[in-house]
Amino acid sequence: MIVCMAKRGPKNPMTPEHKAALAKGRVEGRVVREYLEALRANKPSPGRKRTAESVSKRLAAIERELAGADPVKELRLIQERLDLQAELQAFSVVVDISALESEFVKIATSYSDRNGVSYAAWRTVGVPAAVLKSAGISR
Repeated sequence: MIVCMAKRGPKNPMTPEHKAALAKGRVEGRVVREYLEALRANKPSPGRKRTAESVSKRLAAIERELAGADPVKELRLIQERLDLQAELQAFSVVVDISALESEFVKIATSYSDRNGVSYAAWRTVGVPAAVLKSAGISR
């Protein structure tokens, strides 16, 4: 005996309004994520600022040290070299934070209201007070 099951579609198909709300949430989430990632990447670290020149000098020193290094020290130096090469490449990547900031300002209030994000939370993750003010988010 063969029983044919009818294909079942969605019980309640999404309305155009629901689809638009989902699309808006995806766009806002992407804008917020990109802005926060740029803030994190450009956050000044404590201590003296490293330059491309100082990194290059250290890379040259590592090459000299590798010649007479024992196996464990060689491993550490190679890892340091890899880290410094990645840091040197990061110097060449320029992020236009002003463009990301202007996009963030446009959607920050809507995103905050929809997700329940407070002024204090934005400040804690590093969003400047002036940016929040221009976005219309207050304490």
